[in-house]
Amino acid sequence: MPAWSEKDRRQYEHIKGSALEQGRTEGRAEEVAARTVNKQRREAGRTPSRRSSGTGDPNSRLEARSRAELYHRAQELDIEGRSDMDKAALVEAIRSANG
Repeated sequence: MPAWSEKDRRQYEHIKGSALEQGRTEGRAEEVAARTVNKQRREAGRTPSRRSSGTGDPNSRLEARSRAELYHRAQELDIEGRSDMDKAALVEAIRSANG
């Protein structure tokens, strides 16, 4: 397992147990649990990887996030033309979309 906190490990075990109760195989239950925990860690900005498919720490300023994180946030907001935007343009577009 990656460098998970004790809370992450408990959450993994809980999700794995639930998946097993739903009739999933051991391997599939482990995969679902790990993916879920890793996604939540990524979205909270707790992953060591600078490049991820996450949107960065939601508590950080937009300017502090990477272009990739801004791009993924723009993707969630369905902002048109996002692939042609630089970091500053993505920040502006996200702010406009959030109102």
